[in-house]
Amino acid sequence: MVWFIWPTDPQRVSAKSVAQRLVQIDRPAHLVWNPVTGQIIQSLPPTRAASGLPGDLNRHGRVCVQIRVLGSVEEPFTESKMDGLDEILAWLDSWEVPRCWPAGPPLPYPHSLAAKGSLRMWARGGHFGNSQVPGTSEGDPGPIDVHRIVGGNTPSLEVPRPREEMDQGCTVDS
Repeated sequence: MVWFIWPTDPQRVSAKSVAQRLVQIDRPAHLVWNPVTGQIIQSLPPTRAASGLPGDLNRHGRVCVQIRVLGSVEEPFTESKMDGLDEILAWLDSWEVPRCWPAGPPLPYPHSLAAKGSLRMWARGGHFGNSQVPGTSEGDPGPIDVHRIVGGNTPSLEVPRPREEMDQGCTVDS
């Protein structure tokens, strides 16, 4: 499960218009979510690869759900309303996505641009920010509060402490 940001003002832009634009540019996500209005648009089934990740990272034989959240890397979407999150989490639960964040919270932007994703962490499954996926060079979603998304299974990491691979109790899906 990978969280991306679509840089826009969620007060002024709909999830539907962003989903349509992503399809137009051949970069559809599974879900596009406006956390302010609660609007959720599904563009692809989870069994079909989305286009937000480079190479074959979303084609490793498991479901790799990609969600584009309307917002900003400077202003974390977890600091405001998150209407629709319960529905998204229930849907992810139905696909057996573990409610954990194996790589810890994403770094704040621009520090997140230098983050190096770990293949070992990636193989565990769970939730990741785009900046935490091995081989990506994007800085989103920024310093979101992962506890507000998945609960208390993720330790807090401080910046600028170097990232260390940590065992967070996530398991590799079989």
